Formats: sequence, structure tokens, C-alpha cells
Amino acid sequence: MKKVFAILSIVAIFNLGSTLTVVAQDSTATAQVAATDSAVAVTDSTQVTDEATAPAEEGGMHKALKQKFIEGGAGWMAPIAFCLIVGLALCIERILYLSLSSTNTKKLLENIDEAWNKGGVEAALEVCRNTRGPVASIFYQGLSRFDEGIDVVEKSVASYGGVQLGLLEKNLTWVTLFITLSPSLGFLGTVVGMIQAFDKIQQVGDISATIVAGGMKVALLTTVFGLIVAMILQVFFNYILSLIESMTNDMEDSSISLLDIIVKHSKK
Repeated sequence: MKKVFAILSIVAIFNLGSTLTVVAQDSTATAQVAATDSAVAVTDSTQVTDEATAPAEEGGMHKALKQKFIEGGAGWMAPIAFCLIVGLALCIERILYLSLSSTNTKKLLENIDEAWNKGGVEAALEVCRNTRGPVASIFYQGLSRFDEGIDVVEKSVASYGGVQLGLLEKNLTWVTLFITLSPSLGFLGTVVGMIQAFDKIQQVGDISATIVAGGMKVALLTTVFGLIVAMILQVFFNYILSLIESMTNDMEDSSISLLDIIVKHSKK
């Protein structure tokens, strides 16, 4: 289910990009037809318009975002880009770590039971030692205290399960920080940009639509990009939480099955 969610998210992003590109192309074509019908004599201005819109059509959404990013100013856009890059790096690291930590617990329990029947608890420990992942580590800690009694094994499994859960959630606090920080930086850039726009109005002594519109556009761009970064990181963050939740449930369920195996062999 989680893989399907990830695939659907990627497909939705690509569809959104292609839709925006088609809309931009349609609006450009409509504007060209209207200009041709209204004034055929102004061919020079039409050619200039076509030359100006051609690069935008060729670059698509990527070039438009790049242009708006530059217009927002390096002073505010650079920290927002830093939040995106570092946040994505942490998310990818967590996804790779969780993917490599996943274990087929059903098969592992079968191997432990089979090895115990053949070579005792030492053989079961060897199976856990040769298997990667947090579940195998928890099993190893529990089986290593088999001689101390079932109560000690249960406490050991529960305690080490909490340790492994902490390792699974490593660096997620930094991801939440960047999710919160990126829109905050955008809002701060907007407020500062509005103050600068009003300062220009005060210097000129008159409200000019050009001054107000230009300053407000640059100010609002920081908020737009900050919200985009927060939404991207939030999707990855929720996906990581779903992976951790699935692994946690798997660890709890498999730990109960391990205790059942230990109880069965302790009666022999």
C-alpha cells in the first residue's frame, strides 16, 4: 500500500507539471490569435511577443519556477532552498535505511525454530546474528538471555525494542524543523518585502502601481516557495512515518511469536 501511495504521488506531480505546461501553451496560443484578429498591422510587436514567449514554452514549468526563484531574491530564497535540499537528503536517507532494515519476520521465525530444533539456542542465535535488521537484533538480545528465564527475555525484548524504535526515528526532528522553518522564512520574506515596498512609496511621495505591484510580487514569491517546500517535505515525512509504523507493528507482533517459540522449547 505504501509503494502504491508513493507511485501515485509521483504520477500526480508529473501530471500536474504537464497540465500546467499545456495550460500555458493554450493561453499563449489564444493571446496570439486575439492579437492577430485585432491588429494585423502590428506585425513587429507580434514577432517580439512570439520571441519572448518561445523560451517559456520550451522551458516549461521548470524554467518558470527558476525565473520566479531568481526574482524572489537570493537573500530569502537561498535559506528556503537550503531547507529543501537538506530536508530531502534526510528523508531519502531515512527511506533507504528503513528499506534496508525491513525483514521477512515470518521466514526468520521459521528459521529460528528450525535451527533451535537442530542445534539448540546457540544455533538460533547464529541465525539472528546472520540476519540484518532491527527485528533480528531484538531477537538476538532476547535469545541471549534465555538462561535467565522467560521474564528476563520478555523485558529484554521490550527494552531493546524501544532502542531500535529510536534508531528508526533518527533525524526526523530535523525534517519537522525544516517543514516548519521553510514557510516561516517565506512569511518573513513577505513581510520584509512589503516594508521595503512601503519605504519606496514613502520616498517617492506618491502611490505608484508599478512600485507597489513589483514589490508585492517579489515579497509574495518567498511565501509561495516556502509553502511548496513545506508541502514536499510533509509528503516524504508522512511516508516515512507510515514505514516506521508498519515496522513497529511488525516488531511487536514478531516479538510475541518469538516468546511463544521460547516457551515451547523451554518445556522440552
